[in-house]
Amino acid sequence: MSGKRYPSLLEQFLESEAKGGVLLFLAALLAFLWANTPLAALYFGLREVPLAFRLGEFALEKPLLLWVNDLLMALFFLLVGLELKRELLAGELKDPRRAGLAVAGALGGMLVPAALYLFLNPGGPEARGWGVPMATDIAFALGVLALVPKAPLGLKLFLTALAIVDDLGAVLVIALFYTGGLEGTYLLLAALTLALAFLLNRRGVWYLWPYLLLGLPLWYFVLQSGLHATLAGVLLAMAVPLRRAKAFRGETGAEDPEALEGELEALEEEVGEAQSPLHRLEHALHPWVAYGVLPIFAFFNAGVALGGLQVGPVAWGVALGLLLGKPLGVLGFSWLALRLGLGTLPEGVGLKSILGVGFLAGIGFTMALFIAGLAFTEGMLDQAKVGVLASSSVAGAIGYALVRASLDRRGA
Repeated sequence: MSGKRYPSLLEQFLESEAKGGVLLFLAALLAFLWANTPLAALYFGLREVPLAFRLGEFALEKPLLLWVNDLLMALFFLLVGLELKRELLAGELKDPRRAGLAVAGALGGMLVPAALYLFLNPGGPEARGWGVPMATDIAFALGVLALVPKAPLGLKLFLTALAIVDDLGAVLVIALFYTGGLEGTYLLLAALTLALAFLLNRRGVWYLWPYLLLGLPLWYFVLQSGLHATLAGVLLAMAVPLRRAKAFRGETGAEDPEALEGELEALEEEVGEAQSPLHRLEHALHPWVAYGVLPIFAFFNAGVALGGLQVGPVAWGVALGLLLGKPLGVLGFSWLALRLGLGTLPEGVGLKSILGVGFLAGIGFTMALFIAGLAFTEGMLDQAKVGVLASSSVAGAIGYALVRASLDRRGA
């Protein structure tokens, strides 16, 4: 059968991330340009438009910016949690030998930028930004890597696994260091709601809607508990089942074209039924996050007015952390993992390509802007945004050039 080749789930994921990175860039560019025009007041006013949800005596009111950052981004963190669970239990991070290089690179890419930032900002309110340069934007990074001709799949997998481990680190940093005072009652209610979701998993509940229904009160309880509301997405993801429902036949004996088409349609339905709830939710959620949630977040968070802005130690700490700390940390810890026998290089990939990926990991953007919003208020927040946007742009350009040059030399 000569037929057409259907892309694998991995290829669909990589392509979706790459296209999502383009939308992310355009949304951020639009926000940045708008914030520096005579109509800037409209942009900043739009972010502060109050929106309220009321049901009887219950009311929840927030500015539009916080609805985006607290509620929409919870969907992003739900997807992050699903990807983490899948990779840890059934993906690249399941095999310690295969995961060793990515885990080591991710650790270096978090620790070195944070240390460099704290070296430049050792105390005062500026020191709260140490978590900002730890983050990697997987959509942007994969989008840039997708522009490199004939980039090896192993290199894309390494960057994907590194970014996912990086996301886990960011989630832990947010949970441990960027939370307010905790409310015991709401923490208990959140824990009970999450326990109910895990109970559904243990009892073999295969439908997605009960988990999603529990996600709404879980988000509210986490929001009121003092933890950041987006963490509810990661917590809920841990409860979504990964086990398969049933096996499928995977073959058809039909020879007539019409009969074959019918068999293939039936087989496609059977494959869908055999997928775990986690896979189904991840597959359904991914395009909404890549093409909707993240561009909207970028639009509402990337706008910073340059007029009168003072570039100080916060901007330099974030910029140097992403632009220098990330590649040095990724390369240094990856080299150490190779020397200690804790990991292996992907096929067709050398340390020069790893250095290029280290620069691509310096594209912090979405997660870096998110953490900056938790760490700072207006003045320092604008500095952090400038550091993120400037260094991410330069890191992406350098990373692209290094990866392409390293592959060209290997193919010569």
